[in-house]
Amino acid sequence: QVQLVESGGGLVQAGGSLRLSCAASGRTSSTFTMAWFRQGPGKEREFVAAIKWSGGDTYYLASMKGRFTISRDNAKNTVYLQMNSLKPEDTAVYYCAAGDLTLWTRVVLTTTSSFRSWGQGTQVTVSS
Repeated sequence: QVQLVESGGGLVQAGGSLRLSCAASGRTSSTFTMAWFRQGPGKEREFVAAIKWSGGDTYYLASMKGRFTISRDNAKNTVYLQMNSLKPEDTAVYYCAAGDLTLWTRVVLTTTSSFRSWGQGTQVTVSS
């Protein structure tokens, strides 16, 4: 079992930046893929970005690329999501997820059921 704890959310004005952190503990593995999803008010949970623990390959939802950056610190077992140029539509609860994915394809990465472990989420609110 993997435990994930997110932090770093908060209230920010449009155009501002936030960095989210996800600390992983328990039965982590170098083969894991770590990902960020988000769920806005009245919306379904959607994929944001993913990164491989080993190698650091990354994948982004097209609309996020350029504004959001996912990274990891293997020594700290922590994954980050740097969010810049935030917009009100980025308001959501942001969730960290971990999974041992056998395929690294768009369909697999963007599907919530591909990830077995989830954090409790951290709220990000962007005011206009």
